[in-house]
Amino acid sequence: MQELSCTSCGNRVLVEKYSPTHTSVQWLEDSEASCPEFARKVAEGMRIDRIPTCVKLRASIEEAARQGVLGMDAPRSYPVPGQLG
Repeated sequence: MQELSCTSCGNRVLVEKYSPTHTSVQWLEDSEASCPEFARKVAEGMRIDRIPTCVKLRASIEEAARQGVLGMDAPRSYPVPGQLG
């Protein structure tokens, strides 16, 4: 996974891009504490698990992919039951 910062708020996440439509994001900090969009939606009463994405972070990821900063050549890995790795 590659570290990437949101161009809007500076929040850092880890990202892997497998294809133009498949992206994996791992938050490095609590999303509602580190992302203004998530914080606003939670404050409005939305449950954190019902927030699909931050549109500004998504735009940052897509722009990084367009610029070639974030490659789409990551090999897809699958967890193996009973093993960490």
